[in-house]
Amino acid sequence: MNRSDLVNKLKEKADLSKKDAAEVVDTFFDKITETLVKGERVEIRGFGSFTVKNYKPYVGRNPKTGEQINVSSKKLPFFKVGKELKEKVDNQ
Repeated sequence: MNRSDLVNKLKEKADLSKKDAAEVVDTFFDKITETLVKGERVEIRGFGSFTVKNYKPYVGRNPKTGEQINVSSKKLPFFKVGKELKEKVDNQ
């Protein structure tokens, strides 16, 4: 499922116009993104939680040349699946 599929499903289910459904989907993802950028956690009960993980800098290797390179620290979003979602997927 991609964004447009989600918009269409929401349009059908909630009897919204396509524009309104797209606005709901965009607002939902924008708010999750804003919260993660602030370094805060997003939890959707029964679905899962989004957090930001901090990775320390390390020395890596260029796979083509074997040359050592310094990889700087970074922050990446991380999703942890909720118990209910895990059980639903496992039982299908």
